[in-house]
Amino acid sequence: MRKARIECAVIYTAVAALLLGQFASTQRPAFAQQQGPKLSVIRDAETEELMREYTRPIFKVAKLTGQNIEVVILGERTFNAFVADGRRIFVNLGALTDSVTPNQIIGVLAHETGHIAGGHLARMREQLANAQTAALVAMLMGAGAMVEGARSGANSNMGQAAPGLLMAPQDMIRRTLLSYARSQEESADRAGVKFLTDTGQSPKGMLETFQRFASDSMFISRSVDPYLQSHPMPRERIANLQDLAQKSPYFNTLDSPQLQARHDLMRAKLYGFTDSYDTVLRRYPTSNTSLAARYARAISAYRYGNAQNAQAQIDSLIASEPNNPYFYELKGQAYLEAGKAREAIPPLRRAVQLSNGAALIRILLGQALVQSNDPAFAEEAVRELRVALQKEPNASVGHRELAIAFARKGDQPNADLASATAAFNEGDFLTARQLATRAQKGFPAGTPGWIKSDDIVNFKPPKIQQN
Repeated sequence: MRKARIECAVIYTAVAALLLGQFASTQRPAFAQQQGPKLSVIRDAETEELMREYTRPIFKVAKLTGQNIEVVILGERTFNAFVADGRRIFVNLGALTDSVTPNQIIGVLAHETGHIAGGHLARMREQLANAQTAALVAMLMGAGAMVEGARSGANSNMGQAAPGLLMAPQDMIRRTLLSYARSQEESADRAGVKFLTDTGQSPKGMLETFQRFASDSMFISRSVDPYLQSHPMPRERIANLQDLAQKSPYFNTLDSPQLQARHDLMRAKLYGFTDSYDTVLRRYPTSNTSLAARYARAISAYRYGNAQNAQAQIDSLIASEPNNPYFYELKGQAYLEAGKAREAIPPLRRAVQLSNGAALIRILLGQALVQSNDPAFAEEAVRELRVALQKEPNASVGHRELAIAFARKGDQPNADLASATAAFNEGDFLTARQLATRAQKGFPAGTPGWIKSDDIVNFKPPKIQQN
């Protein structure tokens, strides 16, 4: 099993990470990704649905159901998860692939939910604001002491002492902030265990995860100043967590075989899409005939050009679970990426039906309908993409395919508006404004299309501060 980087050896909040300068800013490319300037986000209907099922009962007992919190998957192979606001839990790819059981990742999600339920991010901002004020006052006092010393003539060692006078208050403030962050982590641990107990789930997976991290980082703990850690030291934290976890009446409760099977499929899918062909075969050799192993090998086969063999493997998966929407999704995606859009349409229609209309799969179906280059599919493509984009309004690829479908129907204003929306989502505000201006001329004043175009035309992008 891959060893976690030391700076990612514990689950940490984004605010504490930023204070320590440890938040990774670059991620690897991955399947179905949305790339930004500093990170890539993995989008996958199957994985996201599983995350919703993992978090739904936790959010309910935490009284967060109405806040529409989502789990965002980052394409980073280290084991890490954090919260950066009150609406999203960020989970690294590595956290999902390295969690052997559902309970292990559920424990991580429960811990992060503890941060949100406790309002830790807002409180940390308050502490940070207070610390900044205190730092300014301390620096001014230090500077004043230097000036007074110079005036009195007692400045023979002032040059050497000056950095210490200015830095000591900042160091004290930094320690105070980190101490506050450690208390938040302890609070999130307690809340996480409570949420798991309240939902009849075991906190054992959470304990196992932190124990593994502790074993990775324990060898440096004797030389580390505990007051410069954003989290409790591993030994202390594990002891406290173990005491809490073992008091739960559900400590030895196991995940259901059905949930474990879905978790295994999710991990296999992520490995299949992000590992090399040889790595997938080493991880899932042909001697392993489990459904998860076959899933990973089928994905890897289609990704690395063995299309005919991949389709045979996918058909075998469908024969094993004929009502699994994600096997049909894979079949359609493999056809689509092989340039066989027309063949992709039937399995993707079936995937949409079996997944109760998953938006990401609808977008894939819309792509297949458009890329088939058959004008007869234009109306269906518009319908599917419009429904999908109501749930995924930021999916630029969906808006671009929608623009093509509208153009095929001869609806140029809506085609321009869809293209403008795609450009807007990608941050190309100049192109978006030009397209929206043209689109607006084709809509009657005051209609929904005119209003949407007007919003883009009159949008004022925020000015970027230059350091």
